[in-house]
Amino acid sequence: MRVLREILRQPSALFGFIIILIVAIGALGAPLLAPFNPDEQMFDGLTLEGAPMPPGSPFLLGTDTLGRDLLSRMLFGARTSLLIGLVANGVAVAIGLLVGITAGYMRGFAGNLLMRFTDLMMAFPALLLAIVLAALLKPSLWIVAMVIALVNWVQVARIVYTETRGLVERDFILAERSLGAGHGRILFLHILPHLIPTAIVWGTLGIATTVLLEATLSFLGIGVQPPNPSWGNIIFESQSYFQAAPWLVFFPGAVILLTALAFNLVGDALRDLLDPTQRGRG
Repeated sequence: MRVLREILRQPSALFGFIIILIVAIGALGAPLLAPFNPDEQMFDGLTLEGAPMPPGSPFLLGTDTLGRDLLSRMLFGARTSLLIGLVANGVAVAIGLLVGITAGYMRGFAGNLLMRFTDLMMAFPALLLAIVLAALLKPSLWIVAMVIALVNWVQVARIVYTETRGLVERDFILAERSLGAGHGRILFLHILPHLIPTAIVWGTLGIATTVLLEATLSFLGIGVQPPNPSWGNIIFESQSYFQAAPWLVFFPGAVILLTALAFNLVGDALRDLLDPTQRGRG
């Protein structure tokens, strides 16, 4: 609660928190808030010329190229994008923690081998690697989440490795070892609690990257597949109508931008509060 109060005192973090709250409410309440079925092609959803309807009553954000309500698809798309963001980033943080703690604590040949593999993964452009993996596997919601997790864990692993290396040389760890404490006790009771703030910070910041990466993969046609809506594939389906119906690209693009910005603002605030390396810096 103290951390939440401190975040709400910062205007930028408060703005980000409100945006995240609005998006979360829209995603969770999509079945109740959506005015239409997101997959229903409305009889009056297209003009006489077959063009999408512009924003206005009864379609507040207009319709897409198939006459489906854009607001309804964006609400259900929020569920897809946030679910992938949370799951993919949660798995990425878990993998990064496991690799970083193991390499930092064991050191020696095993630790060096793990970190050289991490460096090898960091050498590949994340987007290019994600495109290759998504193209090799059959795209689906969970496959996309796992692909994103597999390319996003390396930054967490590097940070956790560095912090673990510093922790194992601290006096309280050396004292535990001299008293005969086992590796499990040292790792779970003395090292892991010091890494939780780092995991929270990078977990929050990583959601923004994950949402953007999911939108990029869906925009390229190798992410979440239609008819399941996501913000990225809404833009993908409508890109050819950018000049005739710009709202089809503008609205989902603006939501992606605001959501990524919101998680970055909250993540920066959490880093200032929880990351010990940031304390005292102005």
